[in-house]
Formats: sequence, structure tokens, C-alpha cells
Amino acid sequence: MSEERTYTAFVDNNRLAAGPVPQLLLHLKAWADRDAPGRLLVFDDESGRQVEFDLSGSLEEVVARATPSALVKPGRPRLGVTSREVSLLPRHWEWLEAQPNGISAALRRLVDEARKHEPAKQRARAVRDAASRFMTAMAGDLPGYEEASRALFAADEPGFVRHVRGWPADIRKHVLTWVREATRLENEAAPEPPGE
Repeated sequence: MSEERTYTAFVDNNRLAAGPVPQLLLHLKAWADRDAPGRLLVFDDESGRQVEFDLSGSLEEVVARATPSALVKPGRPRLGVTSREVSLLPRHWEWLEAQPNGISAALRRLVDEARKHEPAKQRARAVRDAASRFMTAMAGDLPGYEEASRALFAADEPGFVRHVRGWPADIRKHVLTWVREATRLENEAAPEPPGE
């Protein structure tokens, strides 16, 4: 996929900034340089996982540490590619070696194609998992958390909205983005009602 990964940063219960890494780091570094109070947490907008950036040094140093080119792993860092080991049967290697543009390109095409055709219900589950990770970190001690978590996985959007009504606005808005996307995907996956 060619879409650039985005992140959202919160200071305590308030959204500080969001966007791709270079854009986000401008805001994070400015916040850190002000020595502002508060707890900074950054989340991957796709997975809901918490990520950390080393904000020490100059902005250029911060950005250099956060970009794929700063990695010392094998691969093609300018493209954000990371090498890992893959075990396949000989017939799989033979097929891959016969593909145009090489084995790596063939594997990337296969993965991208599979992701495009991933069932909407499966994507909805991944979105709900992302919302849950974010909720655990940001709202785990807020009133209604357990009820909201149950509603999240029961696909009860109205119930979820009811349970998060009293949460801080930025947290509520951010988690509702995932919940609404999961509902949309599930509706997309729902079978058509039989015609009359």
C-alpha cells in the first residue's frame, strides 16, 4: 500500500497532533522543548499500538532516528523495507523465482493483493482490536470502560457511544473513529437481504 502511516499524539487527555511521522515530530519536538507538563503518549492510527520517539537532541536528530533510513538492519531502508527470514517449500521458491521483478516484489504484490481482498469482517475485527488497545492505554481507568469494551466487541455502537459519553472529548472522538469504521466494514460484509 502506498498510503503513509499516520500517528496521533496525546498529552494527558488532550490530542496534541496527528499525521505522518515527519509532520508529527515537528509538534512533538516543539512540545518537548517547551518542557511542558503532562504525559505524552503516541499511537499508531492503524493498529492502536503505542509507539515511542526519542525526542532528545535537535529536530534533525529526532527525525533521523525516527526514519527507516536510520535503521541498521539489512534491506532497502529508503523504501522502508526490512529484511526477515521466510521459510518456504522448494516448489514455492521455484514459483517465486520465475516471477517478474524478483522474489521480494512478488511477495509484496501477493501481500498487497491479499490485503485488498481481506474480508471486511476480518478488517472490522482488526479495527476493533486497535480501538481496544487505544482504550486500554487512554481510558482504562475511566468510568464506563468495561461496559464500553463489552459494547465494542459486541458491535453495539449505540451502547458504546452511551458508555463513553462522559469521557474526555479528544479520547472519545479518537476511539469513535475506529468504532464507526468497524461498523461500516461490518455493514459492508453483511449479506444482502433476500429479494421479494
